[in-house]
Amino acid sequence: MENMEKLLDFSIITTILQNYYFLDMSQKLKIMPQDKGFLALEEECSYENAKVVVVPFGLESSVSYEGGTRNGPKAMIKASHQVELFDDEFWREPFTSFPLCTLEEPMVSNKLNHEIDNLEAIIQKILDDEKFPITFGGEHSITIGTIKPFARKYDDLVILHFDAHADLRDSYNNEPNSHASALRRCLDFEHIKLVSYGIRNISQSEIPFLEANSHRIKINWARTKSQWNLEEDLKWFKGKNVYLTFDVDGFDSSVMPATGTPEPGGLFWNDVLPIIKAVMNVSNVVGADINELAPKEGMHFCDFLAAKLAYKILSYKFCK
Repeated sequence: MENMEKLLDFSIITTILQNYYFLDMSQKLKIMPQDKGFLALEEECSYENAKVVVVPFGLESSVSYEGGTRNGPKAMIKASHQVELFDDEFWREPFTSFPLCTLEEPMVSNKLNHEIDNLEAIIQKILDDEKFPITFGGEHSITIGTIKPFARKYDDLVILHFDAHADLRDSYNNEPNSHASALRRCLDFEHIKLVSYGIRNISQSEIPFLEANSHRIKINWARTKSQWNLEEDLKWFKGKNVYLTFDVDGFDSSVMPATGTPEPGGLFWNDVLPIIKAVMNVSNVVGADINELAPKEGMHFCDFLAAKLAYKILSYKFCK
């Protein structure tokens, strides 16, 4: 009985601290001037009036090959200033359907677990305010933080995942929150399902977990792209709440060399967009992130691709 009382006391203290932290986080959110933020829009938009909140978060802590992801968000935002706002697919400027603001990027340290918690608090605040968060990373570990508020809010959550790697390791280099474990940590929530596209790299250690969870994991291997059945895949998403996470190394390394772990045999622009559009049409996409852009000098086309991808995701979400 005494132990139970101690646990209850600890639970109450934890709740109070969490509530304080989220309150404090709401006071720390700072908005970039609109002409400096994503898409460099002319008309100002306050946080209160925004439907979409862009969250730059250049986490770089557990990268295992080449670095540079800390600079990804800044490069995406800079490149977005060159993205044409008119879209011939919609025959208008889609941004008019989703007032957006861009957060000032916080100081992000290399303390992985601390920064995952910080990002979780930011996303929780945005969700509590009934806005759509899209996070620009940073390494894929950001998704470990972004997914937690969605997992608490939705009991039928499906992750739409583009990547070269399965990211199902229980840990990597003795770090359970490694970028190589991002989707495994998401699947710690047993009510989450996962549909992945473009995977062409998986370790032996991931296979037992994949096989044991085949009822909630569907992998579309890059080597079988010609055999993918989108109509069948849409059954996983229809009527569900969906979170989209896009590791840019899901793209073929010929079009996306600016990433820490580029892989050949990947996806191209016209492979990706029909999938995102189809999923948006049958589900409720509630949030997104784009991660693992590691800008390289002279390869601004990679930054531009990531920025345009973000604009397309938002356009499909709000201009169905």
